[in-house]
Amino acid sequence: MLSSKTFALSYILNAFKVPMAMEDESIIEALTPIRGVGRWTVQMLLMFRLHRLDVLPVDDLGIRAGIRRIYSLAELPNKKTVEDLGQMWKPYRSIAC
Repeated sequence: MLSSKTFALSYILNAFKVPMAMEDESIIEALTPIRGVGRWTVQMLLMFRLHRLDVLPVDDLGIRAGIRRIYSLAELPNKKTVEDLGQMWKPYRSIAC
């Protein structure tokens, strides 16, 4: 279930005419200065509202726990490990999540 914050960000994107053709990182940079909006929130917006196929939310605990389980890791992987493993899923990292 998407949060009301995600829906609010969708409204902001439309209201301020943020071009849907913007790069993911540019959208993240544009929205994270808003109080209470972090990288993870914008990544969920990119995945679920803008239907971007190549987003890998490396800070997401569920993603990290899933990677730990699939790859039989002793501990939760750090950001770098998730990024490294996620390279093989490009350009469909959102789907892999």
